[in-house]
Amino acid sequence: MNYELTKQSLIEFFKYQGAGNDFILLDDREGDVLPGMDQGTIAELCDRHFGIGADGLMLLRRHAEYDFEMLYYNSDGAPSSMCGNGGRCIVRFAHYLGIRREVYHFLAVDGPHRAVLLPSGNVSLEMNDVTSVHQATPDAFVLDTGSPHYVTLAHDPLQVNVNVEGRRIRQAAPFGINVNFIRINGPEITIATYERGVEGETLACGTGVTAAAIVATLQTASATEGPFQWVVRAKGGVLSVRGRYANGIFTDLWLEGPAVKVFSGVI
Repeated sequence: MNYELTKQSLIEFFKYQGAGNDFILLDDREGDVLPGMDQGTIAELCDRHFGIGADGLMLLRRHAEYDFEMLYYNSDGAPSSMCGNGGRCIVRFAHYLGIRREVYHFLAVDGPHRAVLLPSGNVSLEMNDVTSVHQATPDAFVLDTGSPHYVTLAHDPLQVNVNVEGRRIRQAAPFGINVNFIRINGPEITIATYERGVEGETLACGTGVTAAAIVATLQTASATEGPFQWVVRAKGGVLSVRGRYANGIFTDLWLEGPAVKVFSGVI
């Protein structure tokens, strides 16, 4: 914990959630927030008993070539790979801060992204192309959608003890990654996710939902080349994924769902 920061500084924060995946957002356009934070400070801010409480923390920073830059940290305080729901929430936050665009262009750890605020209130976020899907077992797949994911078919994801089974798979070599349990039911997918960095179940995971939609496409008649779209039901809400599949590559991937300001304050 950074003692000097805690005792001498006040931090204005904003809390957002996307399908129950919740985040602390900080306006760091002046570049003066991050230098005072170490991993312990970020972890304590994300702690649900002694801090604000969140699955992760994000800073919105200026960037010369983009509308803004997204810096993301897991709830353990460590820098993370891409967070899909976080990306959608930071776009909503940018709009709140007065950054108004018809189409947003921002930079994240995995490269540039586009995003659109929809009339429904949802935020649609363009994800990176996926060029490789590895079948680890007959019922499990490994792929990277900005973050690495292990996706396994389950009879009923809602009945899986995610913290136990997810941790077991996450800690077993070589799968030091996020773990998703999915069931495909017609045009819909049910999902439960264990996230690394949080080291527990989260109510939704945007990159995990995207990975689930890709695996579901490969597992169904939708595997024929062309456009696809899935409704994905996570424990915290409903998201959707659309894209195009051709020559073994997934492109034009868009993740859509809610991004809502919950509260703000000073800590």
